[in-house]
Amino acid sequence: MRIEKVINNNIISARDDKGVELVVMGRGIGFDKKPGNEITDGKIEKIFRLDKMDDREHFKELLASLPLEYIRLSTDIITYAKDSLELKLNQNVYLTLTDHIGFALNRHREGMDFNNVLYDEIRLFYPVEYSIGRYALELIEERTGYRLAEDEAASIALHIINGELDSAMGTTFFMIKMMREMMGIIEKNISIPEGRNYPKDRLISDLKQLANRLVSEKLISGRRDEKLYLFVEDNYTEEYRIINSINDYIGKEYKCSMTEEEKIYLTLSIKRIKDIYSN
Repeated sequence: MRIEKVINNNIISARDDKGVELVVMGRGIGFDKKPGNEITDGKIEKIFRLDKMDDREHFKELLASLPLEYIRLSTDIITYAKDSLELKLNQNVYLTLTDHIGFALNRHREGMDFNNVLYDEIRLFYPVEYSIGRYALELIEERTGYRLAEDEAASIALHIINGELDSAMGTTFFMIKMMREMMGIIEKNISIPEGRNYPKDRLISDLKQLANRLVSEKLISGRRDEKLYLFVEDNYTEEYRIINSINDYIGKEYKCSMTEEEKIYLTLSIKRIKDIYSN
């Protein structure tokens, strides 16, 4: 691997054996080096592979402007996220999370912490990702001495969610807002005994799948089970009415709609919740 460009003492760009451009990080890796020099493997800490040229150029500019410790923080948080989630994250998360951490620390030093308007929803719908955000706050404090506001755990979690879904921040906000509103309609229409919690895990999973499908506009294929549909419509009329009201709402607010399969599936989810309190 040879150096293409020295960005600073700790960051260089290079090309692999196939000619693919990479961004390489390591303390002192670019010191006293020139384009064409071989890279010393012992100094490589992290190799970043961003497919889009615009993202790659933006990332190089970002890395050149940030302390090495901020970059290490981001990569260590992402490594922790990958190990915890056991999922592949889009490489672009290195760009977005590194940028966010640098911005959040600068903002914090200026006394400009902000609230995350979806804090409660992120904790509810994405508890694993939120726990990674909490881990990030501890790691940032340990290494920098700055304790960011608790809302930053949710903001960091959003970047992890984006990396999972390979989506833009605006799309993720849109999806979480839709999930919150759909759950609000359900909770308003089912009778839960006062002081009792209901089992949300299955419903949350169903709403996440639905919202992800709606915002991505993916099509669903499969055979229609006419007997099941007729049975649900005839026997679970109240639950089916709730789902239809949700479908009417998202049609009006978001210009999208559920398939009949999705409506039946959510109807059954609501029926399961109601059955718990009817026995």
